[in-house]
Amino acid sequence: MKKLLFGALLVSLVILRASAGEKKLSTKSSADAKREPMLVTVDWLGEHLHDPSLVLLQIGEKKDFEKGHIPGAQFLEYENISTPHGQGLMLELPPMEQLVSVFEKLGVSNDSHIILYFGTNWVTPTTRVYWTLDYMGLGDRTSILNGGLVAWEATHHPISKESKLPAKGSITPAARKEIVADAAWVSSHLNQAGVTIIDARAHEFYTGSQGDGNPRSGHVPGATNLSYLDVVDQDNNKFKSADALKELFKAAGLKPGNLMVSYCHIGQRATVLYFTAKMLGYDAKMYDGSWEDWSHRKDLPIATGEAPGKR
Repeated sequence: MKKLLFGALLVSLVILRASAGEKKLSTKSSADAKREPMLVTVDWLGEHLHDPSLVLLQIGEKKDFEKGHIPGAQFLEYENISTPHGQGLMLELPPMEQLVSVFEKLGVSNDSHIILYFGTNWVTPTTRVYWTLDYMGLGDRTSILNGGLVAWEATHHPISKESKLPAKGSITPAARKEIVADAAWVSSHLNQAGVTIIDARAHEFYTGSQGDGNPRSGHVPGATNLSYLDVVDQDNNKFKSADALKELFKAAGLKPGNLMVSYCHIGQRATVLYFTAKMLGYDAKMYDGSWEDWSHRKDLPIATGEAPGKR
């Protein structure tokens, strides 16, 4: 009888310990799944440079990377994450399998914390890479280094010329198709309440006073204009403060609770608005085909001149 009681007690203790272990594991998993900061400073990176989950990716010219980069960084061949030139639009998402292959070779896994930075002033390709990773389901694990390599060097952080291939990563993608808009989606949401379409091109392209080589000039009817150049400080390539960004989006007609949809020439500069809108807490989409796609579709309407209320 005593043996039976002792056995029952032992089993109960094992179950309690297992249960406690599961709770600890559950808490850890929940913590690991938290959203990483979208924008990090050079000081933050200096403190976390040797974190085991960190994956550093430099975007820009290969020659700049070879001259010197942040220690441990890998170089991302930008053209590898879009459809080849001559096949479809100038810049658009390739098949998911291609994206997975590219990023796995650079050491990216689902549990990585990916830090993107530009070598010189490649801000728009860097936000395009962020948007691509967000599409893959890795956006909450990805950050951009504010100011890029120039800011890193300016604060006397170390530079390296060493480069070695990392261990291959393992990615199980979770495609977020809801952040990608196409022409059909945009045309069916023109002037719809709760949707703010913003043209990220320079003002002369928005009004149509200057063409960009596409068949038609102007903008998507109902779209407002916020140039990508206005959200980044042109002196240091750092994103403007949250308050300044909020004012810019407010002036562009973006209201709290609205869905922001951005577009530009080919779907690169518009990702700057996507990134900043998401950072401010807005729901956001990006029209991947952008004006290159819209202008070629002669069945779709265009508008020229200033936005309503700004004439």
